[in-house]
Amino acid sequence: MSIERFIEENQRKELLRFSTAGSIDDGKSTLIGRLLHDSKNVCEDQLLAVKKVSREKSSAEKLDLALLTDGLKAEREQGITIDVAYRYFATPARKFIIADTPGHEQYTRNMATGASTANLSIVLVDARNGVLTQTRRHAFIAALLGVPHLVVAVNKMDLAGYSEAAFARIRSDFTDFAAKLSIPDIRFIPISALKGDNVVSRSRNMPWYRGESLLEILENVYIASDHNLIDLRFPVQFVLRPDQRFRGYCGQVASGVIRKGDEVMALPSRKVTRVKSIVTFDGDLECAFPPMSVAVTLEDELDISRGDMLAHPHNVPSAEKHFEAMVVWMDEEAMDLNKPYFIKHTTKLARLRVDEVRYRMNVDSLARITPAPLALNEIGRVVFTATSPLFIDTYGKNRATGGFILIDPASNHTAAAGIVIDREPPDSLPSRIAGMEPVVASLVHHQSLIRQRERIERWRQKPATIWITGLVGAGKTKIAYALEKKLFDLGAVCMVLDGENVRLGINRELDFSAEGRGENIRRVAEIARLANESGIMAICAFVSPSAAIRAQAAEIVGSARFFEVFAGASAEWCEKRDKTGLYAKARRGEIKNFAGVNAPYDIPASPAIALPVEEISTAEAVNRILTFLRSKGVFPSHA
Repeated sequence: MSIERFIEENQRKELLRFSTAGSIDDGKSTLIGRLLHDSKNVCEDQLLAVKKVSREKSSAEKLDLALLTDGLKAEREQGITIDVAYRYFATPARKFIIADTPGHEQYTRNMATGASTANLSIVLVDARNGVLTQTRRHAFIAALLGVPHLVVAVNKMDLAGYSEAAFARIRSDFTDFAAKLSIPDIRFIPISALKGDNVVSRSRNMPWYRGESLLEILENVYIASDHNLIDLRFPVQFVLRPDQRFRGYCGQVASGVIRKGDEVMALPSRKVTRVKSIVTFDGDLECAFPPMSVAVTLEDELDISRGDMLAHPHNVPSAEKHFEAMVVWMDEEAMDLNKPYFIKHTTKLARLRVDEVRYRMNVDSLARITPAPLALNEIGRVVFTATSPLFIDTYGKNRATGGFILIDPASNHTAAAGIVIDREPPDSLPSRIAGMEPVVASLVHHQSLIRQRERIERWRQKPATIWITGLVGAGKTKIAYALEKKLFDLGAVCMVLDGENVRLGINRELDFSAEGRGENIRRVAEIARLANESGIMAICAFVSPSAAIRAQAAEIVGSARFFEVFAGASAEWCEKRDKTGLYAKARRGEIKNFAGVNAPYDIPASPAIALPVEEISTAEAVNRILTFLRSKGVFPSHA
C-alpha cells in the first residue's frame, strides 16, 4: 500500500477520544502500554528504549509497559503518573487518542483536563482493593463532564486469582454508587494489564466472562450520536482581513453544522445575515461541522470581533452574565470570594466574580455538604456574575458552550474548570433576604415633601401605569417603545420597563418558574408605583400570564392608575413571528413554564384596552392607547 493511500484511509477512520482514570497504582499506565504493545502500535526504537530503562530499574528481564506513557523523568523515578500523557494509535477499525491521567489525589485537576474532551472514560479498579474514594471522585468528575460512555476495568485479576466473586463484588459496589450519576452507558470488564488478559484478546483465564475485550469495546462503541450537530455555535477567534476585498471570521465550529447560504445571527449584536462562503486552506466548502477550523465570510459587513458568536437565528444560546455552575477547583490556593477572576469561555475572556457557593459535594456519598470556598480538588455548586454577557448553553445540552475555565489574574494559574447547569427552583435556593422580616416590620414609608398635585401641575400629566400583557411574540415591547417615543415627542415624562431589560439587571437572579415570574412582576409593579408617585408614566411590557399576577400588580400600583392593555394574538401567530426559537424550544421541552405552549395564559377578562395585534399595525395600536389616555385625562393637557 502506498503512503498516500494509507494516509487517505486513515483520515476516513472515525476518531475515539478516551481517558483513563482511577486511584493511584490501579495500573492505568500499564494498561495503556499493554494496549499499545499488543495492538502493535509501538515503534521499534521506542520499544528498545523502554526495554533499556526497564533493565535499569530491575535486574529481571521484565518489560515495564507503563514507561510507554510515563514520559517525565519525575514520573519514572517515582513510579506515578503526574502529567496527562496523550498517545495516538490506530487499528483497522478506528483511530484513537488516549489521555492517560494521574491517579494521585494531588493531580485530580489533570484528570479533569484529560476527561473534558473524551468520548469514553476507562475507570480502573484494583481487584484487591475494590472501589476507593479516588475511584468515586474520578467517576463523579467523568459524569459531571458529560462523558457518555464509562468502562469500569477491574484490573490485576491475576493477583486476585481470576476470581469471579471478586469481580462481581466490585461491580455491585460500583453500580450502587453509579446509580446516583447520570452516565447513560456503563460497562464492566475484568482484566490483567500486566498479563494482557482481556485487553486486546479475550482471556482463557476467565472463562466465566463472555463479554468483549477492552479493544473490542473501544472499536465498537457507538459515538456518532455523541456529537451535537443541531445547535450551531461558531465562536469567532479572530477576523482575517488581508486586504479590502476579503473579511473572514475565523474559528472552530464548536457544534452544529454551518452551510453556505445559511441565515445566521451575529451575537451580541443580533444582526442577521447569510453565509457567503466557507473558506479553508484547501479551498471553499459547502458546509462545515465540528471540529473543523474554517473562515466564514458573510453577505453583509457586520461589526464582529473575537469572542462574538454566529448561530442560527431560530436557535441561539442564552446571553448571560449571571449563571450557576458545577466547579472543580484546581488551584492550590483556595477560592477567594472577594477576588475577581478571569473566565475563559469558548474564545471569550471576561472578568468574573464569585457570588456564592451553594454547596460542596462529598464524593464518597454524593451528599451536599456545608457551603464554603472551594479548596484544591473540591467540587461544588457556585453562582457567578461576569462583567459582560456570555453566550452559554447548559453543559448537558452542549459541551462546547457549557464548559469554561477560571484563571487567577495574579498568578495566571488555571483556578478551576466548570460546567453551566440549570438553575434550581427558587424554593430550593438559599434566600438572599432570609431573616429580614423583623427589620422590614420596623420600617416606615416616608412621604415626599412634594405633593401629587404639584407634580401634576409641573409635568402637566397624571401618573399612570400602562401594563401591556400578551404572549411572547405579540409585539408588546415594540408597542411599548413606540408609545414612549410618541408620548415623549408630545411632552410627556415617561419610562418603559420591559421584560428583557429588567431580567438583565435588577431581576437577573430570578428564574422562569411560577415563583420566579411572580417575584419578577412584583418588583416591576413596585418600580412602576415609585415612578407614578414621582409623577412619571410607567409603560410595562410583560407576559404576566396569570390573572392573579396582574391583579397583584394592579393592587401594588393602585387600581385607579393601573390600565391593563391586552395585546391579543394566538400562539400560532406569535410562533410564526418568533425569531429567537423560544416556541420551538418550549415544544421540545427545553423551556418549561412557557405561556401558550406548556403553561397557561389567562386572557384578561375586562382589559382597559384590547388590541387585535394580528390585524392592526404598531402605529394604530399606539394611537388607540393615546385615545384612551386622553379619555382618562392622563394625557398631557397641552397635547
